Amino acid sequence: MRLFLSVLLVTLALCCSKANGITCPALVTEVEGFLFLDMSDYKSTLQMLCDPPQEVIEAKMTVKACTDQISLKNRMLISSTLMKAMENCK
Repeated sequence: MRLFLSVLLVTLALCCSKANGITCPALVTEVEGFLFLDMSDYKSTLQMLCDPPQEVIEAKMTVKACTDQISLKNRMLISSTLMKAMENCK
């Protein structure tokens, strides 16, 4: 859970920097996929969006296995909070 909180804070910091006030649509897709897609669908989406190295994919899958244990209700709360934060950054 601590790792997810760190990822959340970094995402908010990057999205809300004054230097970049526009939210990248790929980031929104990636965050929502991270929270709601199953492992295989998320892996496909991740490869399609940015074609990362295999080590990055494996690391994200490890973290996703942990976040998939969060209840759907709490993942929906996290998603809505992130989307509001991204909208406020525009």
